[in-house]
Amino acid sequence: MAEARDKGGPAAPAFEQGPIRPPSEANSLLVRVTRNCPWNQCEFCPVYKGERFSRRSVAEVEDDIRAMAHWHERAVAESRRLGFGGRLDLDSIAAVYERNRNPCLASILVWLAGGGRTAFLQDANNLALETDDLAAMLRFLRRTFPAIVRVTSYARSQTLARRPVEELRRLKEAGLDRVHVGLESGADSVLALVKKGADAASHIKGGRNAKAAGFELSEYIMPGLGGRALSEEHAAGTARVLSAIDPDFIRVRTLGLKAGIPLEERRRRGEFDPLTDLEMARELRLTVAGLTDIGSRVVSDHILNLLPEVEGKLPEDKEKMLAVIDRYLALPEEERLLYMVGRRLGMMEGLSDLEDEDRRRAAGATLARLRQINPDVDAAVREIASRFI
Repeated sequence: MAEARDKGGPAAPAFEQGPIRPPSEANSLLVRVTRNCPWNQCEFCPVYKGERFSRRSVAEVEDDIRAMAHWHERAVAESRRLGFGGRLDLDSIAAVYERNRNPCLASILVWLAGGGRTAFLQDANNLALETDDLAAMLRFLRRTFPAIVRVTSYARSQTLARRPVEELRRLKEAGLDRVHVGLESGADSVLALVKKGADAASHIKGGRNAKAAGFELSEYIMPGLGGRALSEEHAAGTARVLSAIDPDFIRVRTLGLKAGIPLEERRRRGEFDPLTDLEMARELRLTVAGLTDIGSRVVSDHILNLLPEVEGKLPEDKEKMLAVIDRYLALPEEERLLYMVGRRLGMMEGLSDLEDEDRRRAAGATLARLRQINPDVDAAVREIASRFI
């Protein structure tokens, strides 16, 4: 086990942390059970490029969980020393952090600030582990932190499709509650374009296997991924595959092009033509309109999403979500540009903020400055927004 030394204090056990987690797991206990991504060829993803995938052993992961328990105990002890009686609420957590800014302790405090009730397994495809090994890790985590009520993980559709449902059920019984899957698109043409390593059939089979095993299932979709050439295929295929799976959650992750990723290099060479925000909204409308006979919840919880109000439970909120998109599409061009700048640069959180004069003024001033730099406001904002990826 690695060692970390507090400022002026004795050595203490450290634990690994992976590079990412879903926004919905921001306050989860992050337990790294694999390193990087076994596929690692998706042309839109900047996360694991240049890194090799590896499986961690049961012993390694159990050591990390013991280290997390150590830091949890240290936080309780520090709370007592500071006069909080061992309580770990927001005030005491802030005081403990000010006293000791060790990164391992900080990770535990973030988890406790969110209630200390959920855990997320990192990295990209933990179901690539042997079933017995992952089940052993899950059981040890649950024994060590019995207050945890939900454990989640990323998983690839291909892995879920290949795994017998009986094996997946064993993981559910061991304590894995939810899997997050990067569907991205249901159109085979788009999936091939971006080298996703899956097709519509494997997405459907993997999603259905996950549901049959008893997992909650989050499927991520990526508006804009097909570019202008494949936009309609992307929307129609994605709606068809989601309707065939009926996941618990459909999570919207708008395409962002970051310097250095293969899809951005294609754009620079003129081989990929990205959508404008107006075109992206039209595509999202086609996707939402095409969702049929499912009870999924649509969630828009990422900063790159233009219309975060496009959220709700299907089928009852479908018309409400379409109305939000239609409201944006009906705006005069100058209002759309004003909102795009305000939303993309953090001045507006939704369409209703167009009615806020202070926010409008700030967005308008920024829009004027951007036009002086680049008359193509879409391109200028896209370049700035890429920094958030």
